[in-house]
Amino acid sequence: MLLNPRGTDFKAWFVPLLYAAGALLVSFTVPRLANNLLPGFVSTVSVNAAIGFYSAIASGMIALTAIVFSLTFVMVQFSATAYSPRLVLWIARDPVVSHAIGVFTATFLYALSALVWVDRGGSGRVPLAGILVVGFLLIISVMMFIGLIQRVGMLQVNRMLIFTGDQGRKVIKNLYSPIGTPPSPDSTEPPQSQCVQTLLHQGDPRLVQAANIPMLVNMATKWECIIELMVTVGDAVLDSVPILRVYNAAAPIPEETLRPAIAFGSERTFEQDPKYAIRLLVDIAIKALSPAVNDPTTAVQALDQIEDLLIRLGHRRLEIGSFRDSKGSLRLLMHFPAWEDFLRLAFDEIRLYGANSVQVMRRMKALMNQLTSLLPEERRPALRHWRERLQSTVERTYSDMQDKLDASDEDPQGLGSSRRKTSSN
Repeated sequence: MLLNPRGTDFKAWFVPLLYAAGALLVSFTVPRLANNLLPGFVSTVSVNAAIGFYSAIASGMIALTAIVFSLTFVMVQFSATAYSPRLVLWIARDPVVSHAIGVFTATFLYALSALVWVDRGGSGRVPLAGILVVGFLLIISVMMFIGLIQRVGMLQVNRMLIFTGDQGRKVIKNLYSPIGTPPSPDSTEPPQSQCVQTLLHQGDPRLVQAANIPMLVNMATKWECIIELMVTVGDAVLDSVPILRVYNAAAPIPEETLRPAIAFGSERTFEQDPKYAIRLLVDIAIKALSPAVNDPTTAVQALDQIEDLLIRLGHRRLEIGSFRDSKGSLRLLMHFPAWEDFLRLAFDEIRLYGANSVQVMRRMKALMNQLTSLLPEERRPALRHWRERLQSTVERTYSDMQDKLDASDEDPQGLGSSRRKTSSN
């Protein structure tokens, strides 16, 4: 699926607008239809009671909407300083938020519009359809309010970590095949043949969000060429930066055909970008390790999720990047991160920022030993390299021998259950 870089922002205001338009449409059509088709379908509620009922709902709902969403966005903004503004945006743009605004707005507008039909023409009648519809909207509003509170509850640190880990697990499952799958015989290096076309980025700086791989392969098959994507998902592209190159084509491919195959936006997404989940988890960990926060336990919890993602990556065939058509001809080359890239992203910054935390050092030691024992042999040389770098960090940081021994110990909880072997008397 190719992402629409402006689709999320578009829905943010379009969904409530759609609810508002629907509420106005229903408020002026349902009572009229009920009055014409079912003239006896009226409520026993008095005119004054109906006016008070509708007025209370309209005034109360607009006040509730203002209070609830003011508090919601204040909490989101506060959480952005505690975790990562890039991560909290995913919660702020949750569909439940847009639909909740829409339902609350629809309830307010319908209750206000339904007043027009109360005692219409001095009839002293109150349409029953209006009472039923506004009651239904009130029930839906309560349900949306409960769902909104549940979404705000996700801002707890453990839930944010699990949410981020789930996004990473999803993209790993969709993007990579099991490690038992034979590796692609093709290299991701550019072909030796002549480049006949280079597509440049035009416009404001953007981030690569996704590439439509089937579209690019079909395009290369149609033009009997090889397309090399010069940027990777998550890269920032500036004006006049090369995006892709075309090899072996008899004629240049129209740019208006090539550009829609690559989605650009103002921020990174999880789609086709397994590094992004690890990046966010590392951001949470190093922010927790900053002197202003000083919360190494949160960093340990982030390492729990990072370890799970690395285990899954280690059991997947990461050597992808060359794509063929149905006849077996090479058509597309892309660059994806290698195993060493994932390890550097996961370990380097946490190792440096958490060097003074015995808890973090012990958790990282347990993480690396666990990965070494679980993953295939081809993944272990890089792990041994990072285990040596971790031990070097401990040796350099701690001068006291006992502190050095404590920081070098393996402990999956950081400071919980030591794995140090003790000799019995």
